[in-house]
Amino acid sequence: MRPFICSLLLLLSPLAMADTFTFTAIPDQDESNLRSRFDQVAEYLSAELGVEVKYVPVKSYAAAITAFRNDQVQLAWFGGLSGVQARQRVKGSIAIAQGYEDQFFKSYFIAHSSTGLTAAEVLPEQLQGMTFTFGSKGSTSGRLMPEFYLREQFGQAPNKVFDKVGFSGDHNRTIELVQAGSYQVGALNYKVWERALSEGKVDTSKVNVIWTTPEYTDYQWTIRGDADARFGAGFSAKVQQALLNIDQPKLLNAFPRSKFVEASNDDYQAIKATAQKIGLID
Repeated sequence: MRPFICSLLLLLSPLAMADTFTFTAIPDQDESNLRSRFDQVAEYLSAELGVEVKYVPVKSYAAAITAFRNDQVQLAWFGGLSGVQARQRVKGSIAIAQGYEDQFFKSYFIAHSSTGLTAAEVLPEQLQGMTFTFGSKGSTSGRLMPEFYLREQFGQAPNKVFDKVGFSGDHNRTIELVQAGSYQVGALNYKVWERALSEGKVDTSKVNVIWTTPEYTDYQWTIRGDADARFGAGFSAKVQQALLNIDQPKLLNAFPRSKFVEASNDDYQAIKATAQKIGLID
């Protein structure tokens, strides 16, 4: 009877390696793009880690943070701000990897051709009184950093600078809204703009980049602080190494990133300070 009891206890143990390792990602693009990207990552991680890995889609940045906080996912591809928010809610959680390009990230401000605005070294004073759309409310590149620089330039909140302020929900949608003239100006992730441009999805006779922010640190993979307790000693380090080892062009191009490099919580202190300064976090 003893071997049977031992086997049963192992099956019931939360540490059993049959436990599924789940992850999510902020919905910064449309769902079909995200599913294509992260199902590939799940398959890769499953092979590297020797456990079942599942990608869990979410509908919003807030939902990604909630899923992480509630242990519905143990790993997440966050933006700079959402990563800071998630780690505040789950003590001991750590940023373990970022894209090489995420060390030097930036946002683009784009404008409809009817505004007459063209590329400039500083945010033009003519922006005042126009209509403006951010991306998601929780986006670093589509909201946090653009708002920071708007406040720095104009000395007041965006709703005092513009006639109308909106939130498109994601970067691709920001392009669509400004290109259509629904908003005169918008701000977004430079990577999404460049990909849309290369795929022929941008009509530059209608919309173009008018300003580029200074560089900042952005996206990262964050893992829960209790992952080792659940999946075994050294598991977090194994996940980190698996991410750093990604070299398949198909996987890297899906982000798009040239490679992944180590990250730490300290890399995002400037993001945290910026969010506190403009009142997005305590």
